Amino acid sequence: MYAKRFNKEERKTEMTRVERTEQFLKESFQNSTYFAVHRSEMDYRLEHSYRVANIAKKIAQEEGMDVEGMVIAGLLHDVAYCEEFQGEDGWLNHGRKSAQIARPFLVDMGLPNELVQEICYGIAIHVDDKADFPGEKTAVAETVGDADNIDRFDAYRIYEGLQYTKFSELSLEEKTEKVNETLAKLEKYEHLELGTKTATEMWKEKIGFQKEFYQRLRGQMLHSKFIDK
Repeated sequence: MYAKRFNKEERKTEMTRVERTEQFLKESFQNSTYFAVHRSEMDYRLEHSYRVANIAKKIAQEEGMDVEGMVIAGLLHDVAYCEEFQGEDGWLNHGRKSAQIARPFLVDMGLPNELVQEICYGIAIHVDDKADFPGEKTAVAETVGDADNIDRFDAYRIYEGLQYTKFSELSLEEKTEKVNETLAKLEKYEHLELGTKTATEMWKEKIGFQKEFYQRLRGQMLHSKFIDK
């Protein structure tokens, strides 16, 4: 028994903090009773968490932030999805709940107190810009939500959005209306400024990519019913 315990602690010290965070996230999801019957949702949430962590890493590298801390923050920003949400209020609270789950783990890993606070505050506010504890919107804190939003407007979300609305089952008129609604939304979001210059540049590139896709799709819709004159 003691040998096994020693080996487990030995492996723990050999792992990097990022590796320990990956393990913690995967175990939280794998041990979830909700995800046990919603496996595809678990797979998506894990994939999304990795994408957000990689976006946060790129922002941190360009902006001179703590890269390790930002990767860890990205991985843990949605860890509360391991629990079933009770209605819309439950979903709106998942940032704050994720921060509650993440904090003791971050402290146990020995991260500096100031960084733990910034990460937890960023995780807490990334859904509705509200936290249940005091904090400041530092670049680190804002990058959590920025990285999440950037992923929400990248290529995968085009596919997901079309699938969610059952786009292929709509009439041509309904498809055209849906595309126009999406383009109007993208026009509204295009000029938003995020927490850092790097995040803002990434955001504008993703929005531009989606706009080009939907503009091309609208062009196809316009050529799907009549012969051009």
